[in-house]
Amino acid sequence: MSTIVLYPSPGMGHLVSMVELGKLIVKHYPSYSIIVLTLIPSFNTGTTASYVQHISTTFPAITFHHLPDIPLDPLLYPSIEAIIFELIRLSNPKVENALKTISQSSNVTAFVMDIFCTPAMSIGTKLNMPVYYFFTSGACCLALFFYIPTLHKNTSESYKDMKTLINSPGLPPIPSDDMFSPLLDRNSTNYANFLVFAEHLPKAVGIIVNTFESLEPKAIKAVRDGVCVPDGPTPPLYCIGPLVAESGDVSHECLNWLDLQPSKSVVYLCFGSLGVFKGDQLKEIAKGLEMSGHRFLWVVRSPPSNRKEDRFLPPPEPNLDELLPEGFLDRTRDRGLVVKKWAPQVAVLSHDSVGGFVTHCGWNSVLEAVRAGVPMVAWPLYAEQRFNKNVLVEEMKLALPMYESDGGMIVATEVEKRVRQLMDSEDGKLLREVATARKEEAALAMSDGGSSRVALSKLIAPW
Repeated sequence: MSTIVLYPSPGMGHLVSMVELGKLIVKHYPSYSIIVLTLIPSFNTGTTASYVQHISTTFPAITFHHLPDIPLDPLLYPSIEAIIFELIRLSNPKVENALKTISQSSNVTAFVMDIFCTPAMSIGTKLNMPVYYFFTSGACCLALFFYIPTLHKNTSESYKDMKTLINSPGLPPIPSDDMFSPLLDRNSTNYANFLVFAEHLPKAVGIIVNTFESLEPKAIKAVRDGVCVPDGPTPPLYCIGPLVAESGDVSHECLNWLDLQPSKSVVYLCFGSLGVFKGDQLKEIAKGLEMSGHRFLWVVRSPPSNRKEDRFLPPPEPNLDELLPEGFLDRTRDRGLVVKKWAPQVAVLSHDSVGGFVTHCGWNSVLEAVRAGVPMVAWPLYAEQRFNKNVLVEEMKLALPMYESDGGMIVATEVEKRVRQLMDSEDGKLLREVATARKEEAALAMSDGGSSRVALSKLIAPW
């Protein structure tokens, strides 16, 4: 039996798309088995246990090998990225033991890892396993990642201080303060880690990306032409997406509510598994939605705690009466639904009633919207999301931007303006036409003979 070992970084978004890659492989190449190495840390990166259980029972060819947790004190680390990178680095001996154990009973034909799991590259090489990266964001993001060492050499300033546009091959100009958030401060440990990851990227046997050819043609061409790594070779690129978790048989009150709404009339607001807002921002969103007059489905989470020790804990159940303006739920009862904490997003975006999506620009959410043909309003929060916003607005023409006022707040009038623009205006109509075209292209890419299926067969061929 040939086995492919997948190694995602902690966090729901990274785990889900890596498992989708495993599902894609065993669907089309059933002679393979998949083993997923999982780190389930003691701090909050989104709850994965029920998801892992579901996959284990429904896809017997995919098994999970849980690496022992290494207890770390979150209060000693400056950011969620810093503690995750430390956990991954310290887990290397556990990864080596796992790979040795697995290879005793089966032939490991590929070791596929997340970019954040770069410290494990040396183990794969040592054990003579071909090491591939699975890049969980898009090809535009990948093109910039490849180019980070070149940008590093050509400048000595932090991006947060530059106040200029960053030009990279295959990409629109990016405002320097919209670079990936861990890169903003050149003197931070996060920056140093990201630079190491970017320097290792070209050393992989191949790079697998969750995208499709016609979604990001300029960035894909720039990577393939080798211009993102000007001083060395670029590994082969395999665009095998869009990989989106199926919604399955979900029953949720919001789907019953959507059944009662007119076609393409509802704007859906959701900000990923870790996206939270302070109380005053939640009130501004509520006022903006009310003023827009449009139907809405809004997923609300509790605001972040002010206590440092709560930073890595799951947020409590939100108290909507306290968090939202007085009387808001009553006044909007006929045209809005507020859902606490979670909604079945793939099913929601695929619903005929949904006509727009206000999103944090996480790549999984972007692909879910693309596959469903839903235009977006871009409201980035963390990680590479500000970069993604630029790409979605300037390059892909799939989203409208949300603009912050001084102090970083997005005020009610801006929320109202963008919802109306998306749902009512000529601009919104044009976005919807582009989104519909991309939906058709995404389906084509994943069909027999489509670009993503061809890429998958090229990936598997040497295995």
